[in-house]
Amino acid sequence: MSQTVQANSLVTLHYRISLPNGQPLISTFNATPATLQLGAGEMLPAMEQLMIGLEPGTHHVFELEAEQAFGPHRAELIERVKREHMPDEEIEAMSIMEFTAPDGSRYSGLVREIDEQSALIDFNHPLAGKSIRFEVEVIGVS
Repeated sequence: MSQTVQANSLVTLHYRISLPNGQPLISTFNATPATLQLGAGEMLPAMEQLMIGLEPGTHHVFELEAEQAFGPHRAELIERVKREHMPDEEIEAMSIMEFTAPDGSRYSGLVREIDEQSALIDFNHPLAGKSIRFEVEVIGVS
């Protein structure tokens, strides 16, 4: 009897996340399969939900709208940051910068533009506002 994927399963799988035009972003199909503990925050909850009920040996492709995937692109997450509040290192437009919050947590943002005084930083997830294709091949469930 084969087990199906449950909300708390340990799943061994191959997966690919790509843009709707087929441009791959992340893929394990040409590498070692991934083993993920569902419910542990290792994967987007919406993607975990899509896998529930799948059996080992099955291969599925799901299309997710932006709201189901990484959420809408939110204008309030784009901020202008003064240069004096930024690290001293060389900063380039379209590069990712790490910031440390007052509570010690770390987060990153994309430098959209930069000048002598400040930088425009986008703290949205890089895939926010984008639809994605989620392809999964379930290998094992425990």
